[in-house]
Amino acid sequence: MVKYEVMYIIDGDTEESKIEELISMVSSIINDGGKEVKTDKWGMKRFAYPINYKNEGYYVLTSFEAEPDFPKELDRRLKIEEKIIRHMIVNQEEK
Repeated sequence: MVKYEVMYIIDGDTEESKIEELISMVSSIINDGGKEVKTDKWGMKRFAYPINYKNEGYYVLTSFEAEPDFPKELDRRLKIEEKIIRHMIVNQEEK
């Protein structure tokens, strides 16, 4: 298993209950293909520049362990979700 981190930004106009649903949805995707280690909710932050005409979003950082082919599937599933406006998956073991 390889260690990864995924940082994603949820649209700032999303209701609090929907934000929690999205976080649990991402956690379930991760747990289906690997093992979630930690989820850190950073909360609402202002963007340095507008993204899709929005000025703020809800940031979430999740650490997980998975097989090397899993990040492609996670990337595909995060791109489908409309309320997740940006995401980045990083391999923690690469130098």
